[in-house]
Amino acid sequence: MSGFLSPLALFRDPSIAPLFISRIISSASVGFGQLALAWGAMNLGYGARGLSLVMACNAFPALLIICGGVAGDRFRRHRVLMAAETLACLSWLAIGAALFTGSAPLPLLCALAAIGGVATAMFLPTLRGIIADLLDSPNRPAGNALVNQTQSAGLLIGLVSSGAMVSAIGPAWAASMRGILCGLSAVLLSRLATSRPSHPGTGPLRDLRDGWREFGARPWVWIMTLQYTAITTAVVCYTKIAGPLYATDGHGGAWSWGIISACEPLGAVMGALVGARWRPGWPMSAAALLPMSVALPMLLMGSGAPWPSIAAAAVVPGVLQAVYYVLWTTALQDRIAQDVLARVNSWNMVASYVLMPLIMLASGPLVAVLGAEVLAFWSGTTAVVATLSALVGLRLAAWKESSSKIEVKGAMA
Repeated sequence: MSGFLSPLALFRDPSIAPLFISRIISSASVGFGQLALAWGAMNLGYGARGLSLVMACNAFPALLIICGGVAGDRFRRHRVLMAAETLACLSWLAIGAALFTGSAPLPLLCALAAIGGVATAMFLPTLRGIIADLLDSPNRPAGNALVNQTQSAGLLIGLVSSGAMVSAIGPAWAASMRGILCGLSAVLLSRLATSRPSHPGTGPLRDLRDGWREFGARPWVWIMTLQYTAITTAVVCYTKIAGPLYATDGHGGAWSWGIISACEPLGAVMGALVGARWRPGWPMSAAALLPMSVALPMLLMGSGAPWPSIAAAAVVPGVLQAVYYVLWTTALQDRIAQDVLARVNSWNMVASYVLMPLIMLASGPLVAVLGAEVLAFWSGTTAVVATLSALVGLRLAAWKESSSKIEVKGAMA
């Protein structure tokens, strides 16, 4: 797999191509869902507090993400992904039907959003492990790059299309479109073939403990996890609450926010190709530095910049976040045993997803009092501080590891 465009060659492999086509379709559905839920809640008159409550309910089931990791290590991974997409299909079709009524009660929207969140909790840790099933180690960077690239292309299509759809015919159609696309993705995933992981037959609690032990034994993993948690918190405040409200308050509405949101995956389409080829000398330090780029559009929004400037700035984190995804995911796949990979991935994600509903519940009232610009500014500041702290932590961990090796060599001498 040499050459700059080598990840695209994987589309010619029928054993893995359905995964990438599925990622385009499913990620496009995410774009439809993001705008459908936000504008659906606001169009029903629920305001900032209602919006934050619906988004929190959608994020709350991420508490189950560690259970998704157990499932991803116990069962054939493509079947776990199929089940998640089927559940998402049903929940989003129901959300669309509720929005079509024009008077959906807030508790119903919250319940349906929570079911969609369960599907996400099942899906995410398994997705990061399935490339290890389908490709050998030398080809995994290309596979991870293409996963990110197809996700970004699909999200780009979904966000641009959904902005036009929400503005023209309403969020109910966008929610229904997400359900239909998730169903198509499930059909494509059924064409994959993954083997059932070898498992010693221990119980789920033992599985969780084993995954935690593998996770905690590697300082570089949990340092990056702490950074990921802080970065994700900042991104959630910006994309789920501050951004839609900023756009609604005289900055272009659903159409402009769809364009702003689409610029990041536009950059990621290019960044994934760079990530497939780049091999930095200090991969963990490089991976830790790259997420700080998410602060750029946040800080611009915090300064009250016009939406076209924010959209242009959003391309930069798109490029760099795609490179980060390839570096980080490949490092986990190459350094973590395959039979615990999904569980380590779930522990890597769970802290940030546990905090999501709490952050959403708090950010709604805060933005109502302080304004969307202030929330965006402090989100960007959080991303910068988290990145600098992670770089210091990785340096200290590397120094401690090298000191321990010197002590061991001295004792042996």
